[in-house]
Amino acid sequence: MEQRGRRAWRERWLWLSCFFAMGAISGVSFAQIRYSIAEEVKEGTVVGQIAKDLGLDKSTLRNRGYRIVHGLTEPLFQVNQDDGILYVNRKIDREEVCERSKACVIELKTVLENPLEVHDVAVEVLDVNDHAPSFPEKEKKIDISETALPGARFQLHAAHDGDSGLLSVQQYKLSPNEHFRLEVKDRGEDRKTPILILQKSLDRETVEIHNLLLTAVDGGKPPKSGEMKITVVVGDVNDNHLVFTKETYSVQLQENTAIGTTIIQVNATDLDDGANGEVVYSFSDDVHGKVREYFDLNVKTGEITVSGIIDFEEKNRYETDIQASDKGAIAFTTDKSVIINVIDVNDNAPEIKVMSYSKALPEDSKSGTTVAVITVKDSDFGINGKVLCFINQDVPFTLTPSVQSNMFSVVTKTPLDREKQPYYDVTIIAQDAGVPSLSSEKTIRIDISDVNDNRPQFLLSPYTFYLTENNSPGDSIFKVQATDQDEGNNALISHHIFRGGDNLLSSFLIINPVNGDISALKSFDFEKLKTFRFHVMATDSGSPSLSSNVSVNVFLLDQNDNPPVILHPLSSNGSAEGVEEVPRIVPAGHLVTKVRAYDADIGYNGWLLFSLQEVSDHSLFGLDRYTGRIRTLRSFTETDEAQHKLVILVKDNGNVSLSATATVVVKLVEPKEAISASDVKSATTDIGDSGVTFYLMITLASVSTLFLISIIVLIALQCSKTTDVSSEYLPETNYDGTLCHSIQYRSEEKRYMLVGPRMSIGSTIVPGSNGNTLVVPDRRSTSTEVRPVFGLQFLRHDIALTLTKVKYMKLSGRLRCARTDHGTSKVLIAYSF
Repeated sequence: MEQRGRRAWRERWLWLSCFFAMGAISGVSFAQIRYSIAEEVKEGTVVGQIAKDLGLDKSTLRNRGYRIVHGLTEPLFQVNQDDGILYVNRKIDREEVCERSKACVIELKTVLENPLEVHDVAVEVLDVNDHAPSFPEKEKKIDISETALPGARFQLHAAHDGDSGLLSVQQYKLSPNEHFRLEVKDRGEDRKTPILILQKSLDRETVEIHNLLLTAVDGGKPPKSGEMKITVVVGDVNDNHLVFTKETYSVQLQENTAIGTTIIQVNATDLDDGANGEVVYSFSDDVHGKVREYFDLNVKTGEITVSGIIDFEEKNRYETDIQASDKGAIAFTTDKSVIINVIDVNDNAPEIKVMSYSKALPEDSKSGTTVAVITVKDSDFGINGKVLCFINQDVPFTLTPSVQSNMFSVVTKTPLDREKQPYYDVTIIAQDAGVPSLSSEKTIRIDISDVNDNRPQFLLSPYTFYLTENNSPGDSIFKVQATDQDEGNNALISHHIFRGGDNLLSSFLIINPVNGDISALKSFDFEKLKTFRFHVMATDSGSPSLSSNVSVNVFLLDQNDNPPVILHPLSSNGSAEGVEEVPRIVPAGHLVTKVRAYDADIGYNGWLLFSLQEVSDHSLFGLDRYTGRIRTLRSFTETDEAQHKLVILVKDNGNVSLSATATVVVKLVEPKEAISASDVKSATTDIGDSGVTFYLMITLASVSTLFLISIIVLIALQCSKTTDVSSEYLPETNYDGTLCHSIQYRSEEKRYMLVGPRMSIGSTIVPGSNGNTLVVPDRRSTSTEVRPVFGLQFLRHDIALTLTKVKYMKLSGRLRCARTDHGTSKVLIAYSF
């Protein structure tokens, strides 16, 4: 058990010395100090003040995890992290730790984290003379023939002293006598073997038994000693000595040789006959116990065979003494040394030890950052102990060797990105150079910690929403959402609306900062606002925070919330009532009057239909449901009443239609009265028409001048391009009604066509206007790009426009026109791509 314990200690300290015997590596610092202490001191004995000797601040020892690196067994020393004092952790027996080594130095490795610092500490254990020499036997009996010649040698058991160096056995003393003297053979390694030499012939008849006292003395002050009694029995004649056939015996033996293998045979001869000439072999008394454990000796043949597992790493050379004796009554003996040299075999795979490593590595770490420090150990010798270490993976890490052998750093070689790879399982392979080669692996997991390097990203950019007017204030109207590829606080997103500049509408919107729900504080009216834009900003919670913004385009959709408004007839008090005088002599089909109405809504919500709700005689009057014209269905007769009341219902085409009524009283008059009334109306009309014509001429001249200036500027800007704009207005004198305009919205694959209210004389749809922009498709390309109509001018407010069929014709390189027909009415629309 003692030998096994010593072997374990030797392995641990050999491992530690190989583990840390390296110089500075990138990111690792080394320093070394040395102390000495006597063995067998009490636990808690102070060895030295490491913090003071290394110049370390005591306050940082615990914060930086100052400690001694040790194996699985309890360490001999410990460091107090509060005051930096190195003290004895348990009682130290120098002979157990270092066996018989002349110098017993314990190498310690102390480590400071963040940043990593390694300090070598050497503690020399000084020997104390705490063991007295002792012999394996208290009494020794030696049979010597009386015919033994002076000079005969008799090897004795060497005394054992647990101490080493000068404190081990230094000399042997033999009690005074006239027949024997003592000779000491120095074998090194504190081994001194006493040999008893006959210096005067023995005479059994004179003295049959000689009692001697052998004393072993060590070098302590005061010295300690041990004794062994030697009894020499003088035997009868056996006068031939044994002789070995070789002067020296030596053999080469591979480690791990099978048990039972014969490795060498010794041979000794005796010229005597009978029992005096029969030779037997044995290990000499001074043979070490491990030799008897690993090797067997055949007492008859002298063959030495393997009896245990031979390990080169444990011991690479054995030297033993073989003793040959005859079987005479007084046996002659002689001895010979046998040297067994063990040859190394590649039977140990490399061992990988992780000294220190960072489990979490920020993703913004620079190339060359040290992640871990490892050491590699191979217990084999020579080429079998040479180790190659590498990483055989496609990972952003590599190994860099130290200036000291068998120490490596795992460092980054390329940038890291946690969003692509949150962790890496890095497998380190160590392979020796033996034949066949042996290898081992060690896998470490390196987690990549997040850094706020990703801005929030909106799911769409820009956002486009269609909102029906008359929304309820406070209700959620739409939602925007942003995501962040980071994690933790770096991915917590807060949404807010950018409020600045001239965008006053953003003050009527609020947003939920967590989920991006947007609510309106007011109700929007399509008739006042067609579209608006605002910006939403998303900011993460990282440090420093990152943000991004997105444009939100909102298009309002019309609801049927405006009833028709009667424009004609109107009485002086504002009610929708009027009186029309019609001569009795008018033929069938005569235009009595036209009911004009206006609806602020657009599309079907603003498309008006007329119907007779109440009429005194259905056979007399007819109403055009689209234009509101009232005509006679037949000629009047003398039996027809002189006055007729017509109630006209005007309603729109909304899902829930809204309506208004107008009352027209038709009075039948005689022809003279009709002519007189007609003259008055004609005079009034002539005066009104002349005024309108004057203003139209001024407007036309202004528009023509502006148009010519625009053409000149366009030619100057584009040089080689010319634009020829021509327009055609095809009036229809017999057509009259309610004029509407149209607006188209397009988003993704959806298209919206809105038909709007009348426009006054001279009104124009221009680009950039939210209220009157008509979007039409570009038929020259396959893209879905649309552009607004420009230059659309309505010259009369009493033309009802219904888009039923559009014809396209090419006028020039950049201009096209669209013509819409309804009945006999035609309007030419010019637009540009």
